[in-house]
Amino acid sequence: MTPPTLFLIHGMWGGSWCWSHYRQRFETAGLRCVAPTLPYHDVDPRAAPDARLGLVSLQDYANALASQIEALDERPVLVGHSMGGLLAQMLAARGLARALVLLAPAAPAGILAVSPSVVLGFWSIQTTWGFWHKPVRQTFAEASHSLLNLLPEQERRPIYDRFVHESGRVVFQVGCWMFDATHAARIDASKVTCPVLVIAGAEDRMVPTWAARQVAQKYATMSTYRELEHQAHWLLGEPGWERVADEALSWLAAQGLSP
Repeated sequence: MTPPTLFLIHGMWGGSWCWSHYRQRFETAGLRCVAPTLPYHDVDPRAAPDARLGLVSLQDYANALASQIEALDERPVLVGHSMGGLLAQMLAARGLARALVLLAPAAPAGILAVSPSVVLGFWSIQTTWGFWHKPVRQTFAEASHSLLNLLPEQERRPIYDRFVHESGRVVFQVGCWMFDATHAARIDASKVTCPVLVIAGAEDRMVPTWAARQVAQKYATMSTYRELEHQAHWLLGEPGWERVADEALSWLAAQGLSP
C-alpha cells in the first residue's frame, strides 16, 4: 500500500519549521510529509511584517493551502495545530482530506473558547485599537504564558524569536467569530465525512479542553478524542511531544492509514 501523504498545517505566528520534530518521526515511520508555510509567514522574524498581512483572511489561507493540496497526486491526511487545526477542518469541509488529525485545534464558529488564560494570551493584541486590520504578534510574556508554558524557561526565548507576525483579521475571525460578518470560521459539519482525531493537552492555556472536546463532538459520528495529562498547547515541541506524535501514528494505523 502506498503510504498516505501527511499535509502539516502550522498555527498562528509559525511556519513549516514548527513541524521539524513531527516530520522526522512521521517520515521515519514511512509517511510522506508536506509542510507548507502560510502566506506572509516565510519572512525574517526580525524584519517589519508586510503591511498586507493584516488584512489576510482565513479564507485566503484556506485557498492557498487548497491550491497546494490539489497539486498533490492524492488526498492527504491533514494534520493541523492550533489555527492550523481550524484550517484543516475548513479544508476537510471542501472534501480535500483523507483524514484529520487536529492538535489543540482552534475552534470553529459556534464554540466559545474563551477563558481568563486565553484573554491574557491575547491581551496586548485585543487592547490595540484596529488590531483587526494590522499585523499582530504576542509579547514574549504572553507567549510564555499561553503557548510555551510547559517548555523549560531556557527554551522559550529561542522558539519565540522564530515567531512572525500574524494577520489581525484572522485573529479577529477566530477569536471574535460572533462579530465577523463574513462567517469565515463557520464550518458545516455535515460536509466533513472523513475520520477525525482530536488531541488536547490537559494544561492547555490557549485552547481550553472543553473547547477541544466540543470540536470532537461536532464530528461525533467519526471523531476520536484524546486528552493527555501533563501536556499544554505547544504539542509540537514541549516535553512529551513524542507521545503526542505516536498517538497520532497509532490512530492512523487503526484507520488503515500507515505503511
